[in-house]
Amino acid sequence: MNLIIFGPPGAGKGTQSNNIVNDFDLKQVSTGDLLRNEIKLQTDLGKKIESIINNGELVSNDIVNTLIEKIISDPNNFNRLIFDGYPRTISQIYSLEKLLKTFNQKISIVLNLSVDKDIISKRIKGRIICAKCFRIFNVYFNPPNSKNHDCEKKYLKKRTDDNSKIILNRFETYVIKTKPILDYFKKRGSLCEIDGNQKIDEIYNKIKGILENIRDWHYAYFLYKFPWKNHTSLIYGPYSRYQYSSK
Repeated sequence: MNLIIFGPPGAGKGTQSNNIVNDFDLKQVSTGDLLRNEIKLQTDLGKKIESIINNGELVSNDIVNTLIEKIISDPNNFNRLIFDGYPRTISQIYSLEKLLKTFNQKISIVLNLSVDKDIISKRIKGRIICAKCFRIFNVYFNPPNSKNHDCEKKYLKKRTDDNSKIILNRFETYVIKTKPILDYFKKRGSLCEIDGNQKIDEIYNKIKGILENIRDWHYAYFLYKFPWKNHTSLIYGPYSRYQYSSK
């Protein structure tokens, strides 16, 4: 299955994405990571991206779509992608759907972690990061202790942009920019709202149940659509990737 996950800063989107990747063997697609990787490889496109960023300009949709197409066209990624931070605009939605259709794929579901502003503020204001091991903790929900953190306390730092005013601005900007995108997927019937105010484990149990249902439906449909005969068996992975093999 292919899916998209949305959520405001501090919603725990990264944590839930990692859980999904591990349990369903999906590949996480982050446009930021794609851009950085292309620059690191110093390809012709990577050099162009580096120049654009160094000049303080925005990377065009055409370049982003080129990188996305590389991922989608890879047979190893067939029906096993989770898009994080993309699409950001309606035009990017159209581009993504067109690319997926070209390679006989589509978006199975869109998850939106809906979190109250006060909870977001508390989560972000409580975040502390270890400058040595780079682990992230929260003084309210996941405080560092001798069991979960081996580094000295002096390495624990608070991010400078984690203050109330900046948090509020980031939250409101996110809501304004993503509303048209969420409305689009809601009209298509593919949007699933997740209560992100709950504990991390409770949120993931909800997400996991939804994705398992989709996986099982795909499995049942595939068996119905392609009934097996004597010399063919179905290999069905945890991420809804289907292959044929001869016994």
